[in-house]
Amino acid sequence: MSTQHHIVVFEYEILRTDRGAKRLTIDQLKSLQAFYGETGIPYYSLVHNGVKFCEYVGVLQIGNTLIEVLPKIDKSVTTSKESWRRVLIDMLHTVGVLKLNAPTSGSLKLKSNSILDLYFEIFINEVKYLLRQGLVKKYRKTEGNGTSLKGNLKFGKHISQNLVHQERFYIQHTTYDTEHKLHLILYKAIKLLANINTNESLQGAIQSLLLDFPEMPDIKISDATFNTLVLNRKTNGYQKAIEIAKLLLLNYHPDVSKGSNNILALMFDMNALWEQFVYTSLRKHKNKGITITAQNTRNFWKPSNGYNSKMRPDIVLNKGEINCVVLDTKWKNIKNYNPSPQDLRQMFAYMKYYNAKKVALIYPGSTIKKTHGHYYDHNEQSPQSIGLEECSVISLPHNTNIRDWQKEITFEIEKWIGLSFESETNF
Repeated sequence: MSTQHHIVVFEYEILRTDRGAKRLTIDQLKSLQAFYGETGIPYYSLVHNGVKFCEYVGVLQIGNTLIEVLPKIDKSVTTSKESWRRVLIDMLHTVGVLKLNAPTSGSLKLKSNSILDLYFEIFINEVKYLLRQGLVKKYRKTEGNGTSLKGNLKFGKHISQNLVHQERFYIQHTTYDTEHKLHLILYKAIKLLANINTNESLQGAIQSLLLDFPEMPDIKISDATFNTLVLNRKTNGYQKAIEIAKLLLLNYHPDVSKGSNNILALMFDMNALWEQFVYTSLRKHKNKGITITAQNTRNFWKPSNGYNSKMRPDIVLNKGEINCVVLDTKWKNIKNYNPSPQDLRQMFAYMKYYNAKKVALIYPGSTIKKTHGHYYDHNEQSPQSIGLEECSVISLPHNTNIRDWQKEITFEIEKWIGLSFESETNF
């Protein structure tokens, strides 16, 4: 196994081949350029002799090089990469992307070198748990030549294949064993781990799985492979292992030309993660009399031909009520707490369409800060008179303790909207 080269960058950093403390090799850059292709991918953009990362975070493994992209709210904040890695892992855990509450996860020390190693470790522990419990067997139909007559004789194929082999029978029969789709997927994922893992501390556990897991035939993996899976009472324990296998197998891009710079992309959109994190934090503290909906979609324009245009704010509180509030989350560092005209127009449309009492843009930040403003009411006699429709900008600082961060988010939004939030769940 080759030695792993681990490069850690933050959002919007640039990696080049010709300068900088962190550099790419020519082959690595060519692999990233080939992966980018003609249509592009959202994880990074191409620059001269390098790549520039964007709001997607996670890991890109190119051969034996691991590029880890971490979130960072403010470049001036000197928080360590370990702290930001912990923040990302905790956020993924909070919104349910990274589930760590199964019985097999209790032994995890969560001191992996990257998120990729953490996923590997969880998958290994999940498969070990399944092996200890005993792999589930299923019935399957098989057909082929045999030396004994059992099951159904497929007469046409028997005549065509065994005309000069009277000692053989072409038969179809039912077999009860562990060779079914769930195990074919897991075995392929184990082999993938053995091929791409560069963490020496996990190598022994992966090799042990290869020895303990029964050998399975190869299977072609696509989205359709997982769409047809149905878990039942006997196979519910496979869910987490299958979820991670899906994540790894569908995001693996082999280099068919050379085979040395295969790419595994495990990246997450911080805009979507921040939105879901704020929503989850509010749900944990909401009063029973308050409704919270996320990504509430409504039509706002119908053409004479074609599809309707839709409006979809991130979070709506008390939809349809007199004290309706709309929140829109933005994962970016806002300068001078002055949102863009495009964001303000978007919030104005939300306010009018949902008849909201207040609207707010929710940003991450290094300090707590709220900026309030009002939209002009041009229906008044004076075109410059200020209306009562309030739009605020709320900056919420990150906290390395994820539970405290959730409490701070809820508390600050609660103060602004003037609604009472009470915890339904103990943190």
